[in-house]
Amino acid sequence: MSRPSFRQQGSGLVRLAIPNKGRIAEPVNELIEKSGLHLVNGGERRLITRTRDPNVEILFARPIDIPEYVASGVADLGITGRDMVMERGSAVEQVLDLQIGSATLVVAVPEESEIGTVADLDGAKVATEFPSITRSFFAERGIGVTIVTVGGACEVTPHLGIADAIVDLSSSGTTLRTNHLRVIEEVLTSTTVLVANPAALKGKREKIDELTLALESVIRAKGQCYLMMNVHRNALADVREVLPGLSGPTVMDVASDENLVAVHAVVKEDRVYQLINQLKRAGAKDILVMPIERIIR
Repeated sequence: MSRPSFRQQGSGLVRLAIPNKGRIAEPVNELIEKSGLHLVNGGERRLITRTRDPNVEILFARPIDIPEYVASGVADLGITGRDMVMERGSAVEQVLDLQIGSATLVVAVPEESEIGTVADLDGAKVATEFPSITRSFFAERGIGVTIVTVGGACEVTPHLGIADAIVDLSSSGTTLRTNHLRVIEEVLTSTTVLVANPAALKGKREKIDELTLALESVIRAKGQCYLMMNVHRNALADVREVLPGLSGPTVMDVASDENLVAVHAVVKEDRVYQLINQLKRAGAKDILVMPIERIIR
């Protein structure tokens, strides 16, 4: 089998780099699928995979490498954490916040430690997978620390005597609590972002805009559902008052009954449970609730 080529792609093809593993890999793959791209033989996790769009292909890469792949032109676009982009300092442009994989980079110390603030870490050792961000964080505050770069399992380093504190990502705080660590300060909040090579943004703008719109439409649809119902004209005002919508409900005549109208609306999924009973009491009937995969404005 021939090895995949990492040459600069031609003007007709857009290469998108996405995580091959890690906490955001699964939600990113789900986003790609829902956008309509659909990976061809994606389950095999080849290094480079085609999509149903002949002009878009997927490159699987380590999240930390994606910013540099995009900056160097190996990929035109990349999806990775904003923390990875900042750590690498790569010359890329953020195109879209995908609003998934939210996490906070924090400074944490052992629960029993006497350290109360980051100022107390002056002269201490700090372990992290983010040496560049960590170095800048402490330098901006005039705090001298020794950075201990680790490749994983950062949370165990204080208990092994390797470091006095850590700077690490935390989503729920569970891992920190499990390892008897407490947060003393937040460094930054990170989400998953779509970044682009500046030259590709100019030369492949049409295809990049098309891909961005597809991803954005999935993000807009998250947590929304579609309501359809029939309403007697005399009850329409009451139903309108109950029913929120993206731009207000859409009302259409029902061909088979001039006394009825069809009302359609996009509503937040977490409100549907209460809305159904309220709509029934207001006079709605034949109510349908449908999932939404994409919303395009």
